[in-house]
Amino acid sequence: MLERPLIFERPDGFYWQATAGEREYGPFATLVEAEMDLQCAGFDDGVAESLRDAENEIGIADWIDPETGEPAEDSVPHLADDMA
Repeated sequence: MLERPLIFERPDGFYWQATAGEREYGPFATLVEAEMDLQCAGFDDGVAESLRDAENEIGIADWIDPETGEPAEDSVPHLADDMA
């Protein structure tokens, strides 16, 4: 199980920490600022997703046209490919 980043408040502002016992980042004036910095640092809510899963979620085709390098939905199908 992935350990989730920690965000906590102290009298001087909000801090975040990737994992318990590691370096703390902050202070930030608001919780939103701390969360934004956490996301910019490459940490998220612990949900890992593959590139293929992300592409499927937004509707990008799996097949890339070898002649144009474009996703299939952005190109005209090559009929010669279908007849082979």
